Amino acid sequence: MPDKILQRLLRDAATPELIEVLSERLSLSDLQSLLLEVYKARAGQVRPSHLLEQYERNRFVKPSQASPRTLLEFDSLAFELCTSRFESIELSPVCPLGTISCVSNLSQNNTLSTIRGTEVLSDSTNALALECAVRRREALKHTDTKTKIVRLCASHRLVRTQKSQNPAMLAHFRLFALCSAGRDEGDYKFETRELAEHIRLYLTLLGTLKARGYAIQSCRVALTDFDDRRLRRLESKVLSPLRNEFAETLFEFAQERTTGRSYYGTACFHIYVKSAQNEEYQICDGGMTDWTQQIMGNRKERLFISGMGSERLATLFER
Repeated sequence: MPDKILQRLLRDAATPELIEVLSERLSLSDLQSLLLEVYKARAGQVRPSHLLEQYERNRFVKPSQASPRTLLEFDSLAFELCTSRFESIELSPVCPLGTISCVSNLSQNNTLSTIRGTEVLSDSTNALALECAVRRREALKHTDTKTKIVRLCASHRLVRTQKSQNPAMLAHFRLFALCSAGRDEGDYKFETRELAEHIRLYLTLLGTLKARGYAIQSCRVALTDFDDRRLRRLESKVLSPLRNEFAETLFEFAQERTTGRSYYGTACFHIYVKSAQNEEYQICDGGMTDWTQQIMGNRKERLFISGMGSERLATLFER
């Protein structure tokens, strides 16, 4: 909340400690009870004739412009390609309050917080990380499953609250996400294998969509590692094998990248897709994070996440 607005509210309420009272002195259950009563009173003031006006003005409630049949086709194909390596799950529309800001250091203002101690999903990889942590914690209880790798995928509609002048930044959109969780194997083995696995799956998916008539001209993979010492290993273990598999795709290092430096731990990637009109769009983003290390309190845990903007892809490259 902007400082000027906050100062005005505190002044009008004649209670300088209002934020402290609501956020620290009240228990979560008492705060929920208070806010429920407030919104019950607010909802009681709404008239049917006002609903249409609110529906037309509120950017969060407008339907998607993407074809549901196209999105369904995409999800069906993506899940089919993932079957042998990733388990598909259907996520809840909400996750615990602070899920995004707690582990990724992003602003809580970017999420739609609820009055029941939850937030609407703004990034499905965070929710997948929580599910991975639950499964990894269970695996650590048994000697024969300590090194078990948990691989999950999900397709979900996300809500992002930050405003942008860019028309491509939607208030809600569909994302296909992958998440791999395991234990440190030494010699950067987990990182390079899962990085290659995620990129391979996305390129296979894009190639299949192109064969089915999507207006995809070419793809480019830009790989970054914020630790330059690993570039030679990434070249031999990731880029070189992938070049042999996907001869028509351009693979390159993008060490000049600055976005995501505080978000990803080491290796990360972007996948760009070029249209028939020779316009290039970023479609995928992914990388290593320390989220399961934080959640489980175990520095040996490893997590690789990635996501593909399925709605963006369907809208821009649909047959």
